Formats: sequence, C-alpha cells, structure tokens
Amino acid sequence: TSLRKHPSEHMRSNLVMIVAGTRPEAIKLAPVFWWLEKIGVDYVFVWSGQHYDYEMSRVFFEQLKLPEPDVFLEVGVQASNVSEQVGLLIQKIAGEAKKIQPSFVYALGDTNTTLAAALASAHVSRPFVHDEAGMRSFDMTMLEEVNRRVADAVADLRLAPTKLAIVNLLYEGVPRSSIRLVGSTAVDTLIYIVSNKLQKEEVLSELRVEPDSFILVTLHRRENLVDERLHLAISALVEIARAFPDFKIVFPVHPHTRKRLEELRLYRRLERDNVVFTKPLGYLEFVALLQAARAVITDSGGVQEEAFVLGKRIVTLRRTTEWIETVVLGYNQLVGLDDVGEVVKGVVAAIEGRPLPVPDLTRSPLGDGRAGRRVAKIIQTLLESGIERRGDEFKIPILTKEGSDVSLCFSADGFPVVENVSTYCISRERIIPETLRAVIEVNWEEVDRRM
Repeated sequence: TSLRKHPSEHMRSNLVMIVAGTRPEAIKLAPVFWWLEKIGVDYVFVWSGQHYDYEMSRVFFEQLKLPEPDVFLEVGVQASNVSEQVGLLIQKIAGEAKKIQPSFVYALGDTNTTLAAALASAHVSRPFVHDEAGMRSFDMTMLEEVNRRVADAVADLRLAPTKLAIVNLLYEGVPRSSIRLVGSTAVDTLIYIVSNKLQKEEVLSELRVEPDSFILVTLHRRENLVDERLHLAISALVEIARAFPDFKIVFPVHPHTRKRLEELRLYRRLERDNVVFTKPLGYLEFVALLQAARAVITDSGGVQEEAFVLGKRIVTLRRTTEWIETVVLGYNQLVGLDDVGEVVKGVVAAIEGRPLPVPDLTRSPLGDGRAGRRVAKIIQTLLESGIERRGDEFKIPILTKEGSDVSLCFSADGFPVVENVSTYCISRERIIPETLRAVIEVNWEEVDRRM
C-alpha cells in the first residue's frame, strides 16, 4: 500500500520533487521508487512527457510497476524542436516547483528533462540532486553530454554511479563533500527482472529466433541518424547479414529511426531473410532478447550498461562512451560509423570471440543491484536533516615545483584521494588501461559501511 499523500496535501510539505520524462529514466528510476515506497518517503512525481509515444513510455510504467505521475506536463506534444522543448520544460517545471515548494528536486541522467529540472531548480531557489552524476563521453557534439555537464554544475549533491564518474567530477573542481558513490540504478532494475524471471521470453518465438543465434541491434542517437551516417549504418548491417547468413539480425526500430529510414528509403536495403524488424519493445521483452543474443550492436549508453551486466559482447557505434569501464574490461568495442569495414570487423570479432563471464556484482564497477536503496536512503536523510543550496568558494589551485602531472590518486581501499599516500594515481593526460582496470572495481559492502 502506498504511503504517498494525495496531490492536494503536497503543498509546502517536507518532500522531494522527482522529475523525469523518458524511457531510460523510467527504467532507471523504478528501483528508487520501490525503495521510497518501502521506507515511507513522500515525493511528488512530475512526468514531462518528453517521450510521448505510448510504446516508448507508458508500457514501462506498467511493466516496472512505476507510480502514476502526480503531474504530467505533456511537453512532447507541444514542442516542435529541442530548444523549444527545453524552454517549455524549464517554464513548466519551475511553475510546479513554485506550487509544490519541495525540499529539493531530484532528477537522473542526461535528458532534456534533466537539464530543465536543474535549471528550473536554480530559478526557483530549490536545491538540486543529480543522479548519474559525473558520466562523461567527452564529446560535446552530443546534446546529452552538454545536458549532464550543466546538470552537474548546477547540482548541490551529485550521486555518482562509478568511481570514474567521481574522478571526472573531481577533475572539474567539484567538492568531494558534494559527491556520493551509489552505483547505477539501471543495474538494479535489470537484476531484479532476471533474478525474478520476469523477462518475457515468448518474444523469441514470436520473432522466430533462437538463443545465441542472433545479433541484437539498437540505433537511435541523433548524430547517427544524419543522412551519411545512417546510410553507412545500414550498409554495415547489410554486410553483416551477408557475412553471417545463419545469424539473424533483430532490430527494434526507435520511432525517430523509423522516420529517418522511411525518409531516406533505406528499409528496402535491409529486407533480407535474416533481418527481423520489430516495433519498440517493452522492457521485459527487450531484456529477454538481450539475454539471448550472441552479440549486441548499439549506440545507446543504457544498452551498453545492460549488455555488460549480462556478460554480452558489445559493438558500440560511437567513438566515445560514458561507460568506459565496459571497454577497459573487454566487453565493449567502440567503432565509429566512418568506416563500414571497421564496423563489420568489430561485429565479426564479437560473434566469433569466446563467451565472456557475467561480471561479479559484488565488485562490479557499475553497481551491485542496490543503488536504488542507497539513493532512497540518501533522499530520506536529506529530507530529515535538510539540504541547502551550495555556496562553495572558488578554490585557487595549489602550485607545485614537483614537476608531476598526477592529479588524482586512489587509496588502498579504492576511494579517490588527493593526498600523496596512495596506491594508484591517474593523470588525465596518460591513462594506462592496465592500471585503470585495477582501480575501477568497487567493494560495495565497504561503500555501504561508509554511508
């Protein structure tokens, strides 16, 4: 039974305002909502409607037992472009925050909704908590990269999913006191579904595919849907279909991708016996496909994360990734769409490579399946003890004659430090993969003891 108040009771009460509006946010927020309900924390849930397609949003509410939003902004059907959408989001989120007067605002990830929530919080003088803080692809041509950097800059508390996310924040001058290591809530959702056998495996028979005999493809990034790149992506898939006639290619087509494929008349090029198109899937169906796939081709950050947790080989159609841990540990290949041959080579290596082990969750760099609990506990503590907007003074960097460019070090227990006593040190200029591999794992029991 929900302990939440009726919306009319929310005015000027001690609660958190949770803002979201896309499919990935729905998936990642599910464990946070489960735990908030379990420990009896009050919240107002504002859904922006950034993804307004039913199959891309509503089905995730039903499958993941998400609460009904208290407020639905319907911005997706009102905005004709990104800048108009962000402007509307800021205006509407700020308006709701003024009415509700929450103790603070919480948002997750790198969407336009998250960016707007951060800026709206500042405009109405409400503290802002950013989950998935510190994630960086270092590609400022990606709007998502801009969104998450701005959200982190505005945030009063930053919840980092990985140790490298903490490193990124510290390099940018963020005070260590404003960072908490929590893990990725996406891992929680995936592990919950798999451990409870909730994935809908009937999707395999519906699509007529056998486990370990197909490649799962997702493609939706804005930068990959421009004319030349989309042509190259389809050319690569055609070559892969020819090279592996015994393997099927299963391609759930995102609405934006479908529109571009139709505009460029590219569907016909992929009409082959071993290419299976499908409409956007529910998350339980998608997890079933992901778990059964031989390899994954994607440009999605979330799919990289999920495929890693399931021990799948990944070919990412990007030159950079915010989930660099998946590359360091050998699960993920970054292959840009500039060279079809390079893409095909990467997929051949993924299909023919030996199976990889499912990562040990107790030390997984992305999380152990308990991030939602940590986030909910932090929210509860903030509501009980209070949170203020930060006013950190600018700290002048200390100059030294030691001649070292080392900036951050890790202590023996694996936590970032800035003192000289350390086990590993990282320089942004020269990161050695072998050394990085030694420090990205996390002892999550120790994290919980420190909280």
